[in-house]
Amino acid sequence: MVTLSDSGAYLVNGRELIPDGAEASAAIKAKTGKDVVKEDAKRATIAYSILKDHNTSGNMDKLKIRFDKLTSHDITFVGIIQTARASGLTKFPMPYVLTNCHNSLCAVGGTINEDDHMFGLTCAKKYGGVYVPPHQAVIHQFAREMLAGGGKMILGSDSHTRYGALGTMAMGEGGPELVKQLLNQTYDINMPGVVAVYMEGEPVKGVGPQDVALAIIGAVFKNGYVKNKVMEFVGPGVKNLSADFRIGVDVMTTETTCLSSIWQTDDNIKEFYDIHGRSADYKELNPGEVAYYDGVIKVDLSKVRPMIAMPFHPSNTYTIEELNANLEDIIAETEKRALVSLDGQVEYSLKSKIVNGKFMVDQGIIAGCAGGGFENICAAADILKGSYIGSDGFTLSVYPASMPVYMELIRNGAAATILETGAVMKTAFCGPCFGAGDTPANNAFSIRHSTRNFPNREGSKLQNGQISSVALMDARSIAATAANKGVLTPATDFDGEIGKYKYHFDSNIYANRVFDSHGVADPSVEIQFGPNIKDWPEMGALPENLVLKVVSEIHDPVTTTDELIPSGETSSYRSNPLGLAEFALSRKDPLYVGRAKEVQKAEKARMAGEHPCEVSPWAKDVMNTIKTEFADVSKDNTGFGSTIFAVKPGDGSAREQAASCQKVLGGWANIANEYATKRYRSNLINWGMLPFIIKEGELPFKNLDYLFVPGIKKAVEEKADVIKAYKVDLENNSLKEFELTLGELTNEEREIILKGCLINYNRV
Repeated sequence: MVTLSDSGAYLVNGRELIPDGAEASAAIKAKTGKDVVKEDAKRATIAYSILKDHNTSGNMDKLKIRFDKLTSHDITFVGIIQTARASGLTKFPMPYVLTNCHNSLCAVGGTINEDDHMFGLTCAKKYGGVYVPPHQAVIHQFAREMLAGGGKMILGSDSHTRYGALGTMAMGEGGPELVKQLLNQTYDINMPGVVAVYMEGEPVKGVGPQDVALAIIGAVFKNGYVKNKVMEFVGPGVKNLSADFRIGVDVMTTETTCLSSIWQTDDNIKEFYDIHGRSADYKELNPGEVAYYDGVIKVDLSKVRPMIAMPFHPSNTYTIEELNANLEDIIAETEKRALVSLDGQVEYSLKSKIVNGKFMVDQGIIAGCAGGGFENICAAADILKGSYIGSDGFTLSVYPASMPVYMELIRNGAAATILETGAVMKTAFCGPCFGAGDTPANNAFSIRHSTRNFPNREGSKLQNGQISSVALMDARSIAATAANKGVLTPATDFDGEIGKYKYHFDSNIYANRVFDSHGVADPSVEIQFGPNIKDWPEMGALPENLVLKVVSEIHDPVTTTDELIPSGETSSYRSNPLGLAEFALSRKDPLYVGRAKEVQKAEKARMAGEHPCEVSPWAKDVMNTIKTEFADVSKDNTGFGSTIFAVKPGDGSAREQAASCQKVLGGWANIANEYATKRYRSNLINWGMLPFIIKEGELPFKNLDYLFVPGIKKAVEEKADVIKAYKVDLENNSLKEFELTLGELTNEEREIILKGCLINYNRV
């Protein structure tokens, strides 16, 4: 089904793979009549050519990228624009689309969600952007329909910013990276590795894009095979996939921890652009005659079977047939993994879902950027036709990804077919994906064609004793399960026909409702603020020395951004930095906020010119111990802040608030064995936080210990490879030395940390 190469490989004429090795050159020459140079072959990938076209540094090892377009949704654009405004923004320098698909319900916290929407509309008018009102389209579907273009690059403040299937290299990052683009700065990265996803064969009936995606994620996530690399989809099997199918696979590449994705393009993609009235945006993309890849993921599409990602991660994958054949063993394994994810905070069991030897689910959802596509919903309708979901506890909700998709489903009858079954059709909304819609009952089990199934992602709250589960599946198998009234069923068991339906895109929906400034700013427009929209608090520069208190210690193998700052209804507060910070780590470590604030008192006193020891008695004991070896430390050269330790933080969302909430509570650093994603580490840096690394197995401190990092400012300035730090042993009045590193930082990133945050760096 999916196999991984142990080494790099050459792709010859887009079809034949030749493993890297002693015989590779001779084999390639025999087929092409040409000698091969590996460095030249590396430059023959699609990814390289697009990155080269967008690089402004003149050095392809150290990229400085300018994107063609930007896109954000309503739980990120307020903070981004507020940050850019504080740094002198006067006009959007490139097309910037503000969609409203996350806080769409306008039901949490009074007026605050709609206040954010009106902020977005007035900013689009003032600065020259595009505003997509609530319920019109989820962010990524609008981008596919209206923004993508062959050979282009798009940056989005959502982790699932992936339009590679359409020939667009897209990346999801935290808001500060979009701020840099708005301020005519660059996205700075080393040239990433490129891994081929070589497809062959053709999917069997009943297998959909989520099945292929989950098979790939299950094979590459845990071993980091594509971490921070570009996945390039090539091979003879690509032509056997429709545009919608490719899009459905592509959007899930985020869950592999790759940096971005790109696909070869062909007539199927040309037809997509033709249908959407944008034929000129199509570009045929193929690798060169001989292209070199740093690794190969080989996918035999004909062998992929309906998949399920069990709680609580998209990489916990099985075939549905395998799960049904080994129910008790796999459920026991899932429950065991859940003990780690849930920290034993609630009692968790799935055994009750086994009824008469079959697995019973409670809810089905087909939604969002992954599941809400036209072909997915049409296929679900075909499978559901003539069935009904029953009048018991099982429910099914379907969310088309945009109003144009919804309209076509009404016109071709698929919507009526689905409604006849007892299912519900709803408008475009991302809520089921991030915990702001369709929360199941306590202990219920939901199957979803959406992007993630982290703990609490569907909306349950551990701190209140509530827990339910999400498993990821394809729309086709969700429909087969719904037709079977909740009995887990793979779509390959469906013996009817799944048709191919022609899609007709109606652009009038957007023309009549979406505000498009066409890049013309109107400085006379007054931005509309709601009472929840607050400016960022003042943040100080990095001091010469740092006292850090460890206020949370997390030993899970991976810590998600959902655990660092919860999604769901808390997302409504993302326009209020201090208000949102009250929720930081609330579902992982409820004591974190209080502990961080207690440390912050000392730093606030220092910044106000007062003596930290007078407001924080603990500071006096810590400073006295430090002075036993560092006599020159004082309130004038030493700052105070909090830090957390986590083994591998930052998996999942691009949300900058996972870092900024720590910062506004006085956080100065994270300490980790490694960072799960580039985007989380970048968020830390952009908020002036030190992304410390400590070697695995070397942890000379524990939660609530005090640490001292002397000369940290000088170490950042002088690019020190190793940073000496000390555990402050108050009991023995001594210091215990250990080592930290910061990893590679660009000159700009160092300056941002020294200034204290991106806002300070840009402030004039």
